[in-house]
Amino acid sequence: MIPLQIQPVILCGGAGVRLWPLSRAGFPKQFLALSGNESLFQQAARRLTQLAAQDIVALAPLIVGNEAHRFLMLEQLRECGITPAAVLLEPSGRNTAPALTLAALAALDSGADPVLVVTPADQIVGDVPAFTQALQAAIRVAAEGVMVILGIRPDRPETGYGYIHAQKNADEKSALRVEQFVEKPDQQTALRYLAAGDYYWNSGIFVLRASVWLAALERFRPDIALAARTAWSVKTLDDKLVRPGKAEFNAIPADSVDYAVMEKCPGNHLDLRMLPLAADWNDLGAWDAVWQVSDKDAAGNVSVGDVMLTDSRNSLVHATSRLVSVVGMDNVIVVETPDAVLVIERSRSQEVKQIVAQLDARQREEHQLHRKVHRPWGWYDSIDEGHHFKVKRIMVRPGASLSLQKHRHRAEHWVVVSGTAEIVCGDKTLRLSQNQSTYIPLGETHRLANPGDIPLEIIEVQSGAYLGEDDIVRFEDHYGRTQ
Repeated sequence: MIPLQIQPVILCGGAGVRLWPLSRAGFPKQFLALSGNESLFQQAARRLTQLAAQDIVALAPLIVGNEAHRFLMLEQLRECGITPAAVLLEPSGRNTAPALTLAALAALDSGADPVLVVTPADQIVGDVPAFTQALQAAIRVAAEGVMVILGIRPDRPETGYGYIHAQKNADEKSALRVEQFVEKPDQQTALRYLAAGDYYWNSGIFVLRASVWLAALERFRPDIALAARTAWSVKTLDDKLVRPGKAEFNAIPADSVDYAVMEKCPGNHLDLRMLPLAADWNDLGAWDAVWQVSDKDAAGNVSVGDVMLTDSRNSLVHATSRLVSVVGMDNVIVVETPDAVLVIERSRSQEVKQIVAQLDARQREEHQLHRKVHRPWGWYDSIDEGHHFKVKRIMVRPGASLSLQKHRHRAEHWVVVSGTAEIVCGDKTLRLSQNQSTYIPLGETHRLANPGDIPLEIIEVQSGAYLGEDDIVRFEDHYGRTQ
């Protein structure tokens, strides 16, 4: 018997706005360790390494994600020892249908037509063996040219998920015919779905051949199919990084896998099947979901960080940088970060996205970046700022360096806290160690590097009329950045 070849695909886009202020556009929830010691993205990648069987050969995963997160994706994969087949970089978010199309085109470029196992990067699974068994069953069904989706039997009237209406069948191990996709319901409708017994949560996990996806997309959304093929035809390669044409990709109509194809299948005689997944699944779509899957004390509370609770029940309190005390509160979410605090009723945690929308409308940075911002060379933490000054704590990894650059509007003072700094300033190169400092004049070309084998930490004091992060003119960069 010839083994089935499968291509794992991880869709790593999305901003996770309902988990603000911990999740932000620059560091969204899939890269956070919200359950366990690894990020949700790392957990998703590790789960897919276990799909091989006697009749199944699993290729290295394809990752589809945002250009801005490329270093996060590569670094987190490196940390968990997984080498991707490729990382397909989207210059902008166009939703999941174009993302899956890029993965299908990449898979077909190999000359084969593998079964794609497509999963979001931001879910948790408690029972990994059951997850693996369900996906292996779905792979064998999809190998016959059938599209398969995994569904979750609901255990509560959840209004934050889309639903799948499947045929009634006493044998939940079989692939059930999908009758209809249903949008997120109100509370009464969700109660009715729960009682009916033939409605399932939509997991967003799909299994289908690459050619089957492209054929269905060309039938229902030929505009997306054509635009995606055009963008793929002018792609550029940079080792594992694959970039579709930027202008061509931005012209692709945005749509989800569900809206573009899956919801149209039942009424158009396309065979779409659902396999139930009983694996303690949760997509952590909002803070209430994080509370549900976390370990609780005797009063039903979840505490993370430096937290003190008195006379409070069924609440989640997450402290990042300071002591957070809560007294006499039931069913609330409190999330503290260095630059923002969220307090919300647990039952209304879906509404966090309204706060993020307000931040965006007011052009505030708190929905985009944390105070501590990760870069391919390390990170910086903006610890203080005021009129014409900003103070940063900067860490540079051993062997790493910032770009050769200059600033038009600011000067900088650097003080080494630990490690060794190699500094280019104009035509001079100098080395500084702990407690030594230097000055970078406004407009001077400069570079900071760590030649040592321990992390370099410095304090940077900026002064000038404009201190925005876009005041950088790069001349040379080891990471291919131009902005």
